[in-house]
Amino acid sequence: MSYGDDYQRLSKYSRDTIGGKSLDWDRKPPLYKQYPSNLKRFDLEKPDRSGGEPLYHLLQQRRSVRNYNPDKVSGSKLSQVLWASQGISLSTEYHQFRTAPSAGGLFPIETYCVINNVDGFPAGVYHYQVSYHSLILLKEGNFGLDLARAALGQKMMRDASFNLVWTAMIDRSKWKYDQRAYRYIYLDAGHIAQNTALAAVSCELGSCQIGAFFDEEVEQIIGVDGEEEFVIYMTSVGRPL
Repeated sequence: MSYGDDYQRLSKYSRDTIGGKSLDWDRKPPLYKQYPSNLKRFDLEKPDRSGGEPLYHLLQQRRSVRNYNPDKVSGSKLSQVLWASQGISLSTEYHQFRTAPSAGGLFPIETYCVINNVDGFPAGVYHYQVSYHSLILLKEGNFGLDLARAALGQKMMRDASFNLVWTAMIDRSKWKYDQRAYRYIYLDAGHIAQNTALAAVSCELGSCQIGAFFDEEVEQIIGVDGEEEFVIYMTSVGRPL
């Protein structure tokens, strides 16, 4: 079987096949995932938008870090990394712009934060509420070991201060791009992961991006269905040894 090869071939654009498509604006999926108001919300510290190390220094220093110091990371560093990943960089009357680009401005990528050891936050699984720059606690407990097992035994997910899990809500992109949407969600996730890696270095942290995992096991940990919303990428973040 050659599913990947077939998809790459069948999802190509050409001048003969691209055609035109009218968008049904009444059926456009919402840009933000909402949870019941009775879940506990943790407001994150306001991110620093003016400081940080020079870009080229961060690029020079970025490495994949797989061994972490067990000391707690501050809530301010968690806030900074989350905002840099895909937080709101500018709000206008009609739009909220983010730190990472997205095809068509549809932002199909959702961020979950599995916290192991962050000051002021109980260990657990959280959802990043981009528009509020806050975390919603979905379930409390230490899931670092479970996540490491789901990531083919990569122990840095157990030892990291926190892990980010990125999912795609595919209908947000399909609404405009049909099957080619799958190409775009992986590009979007790559932009977000690079922002995260550079922000971690700026915060004197390390990160390791992870694409090898048992999809259904990760989806069970964060509580998504694996069809309308499915996991596509992860990263560990912590203080390097």
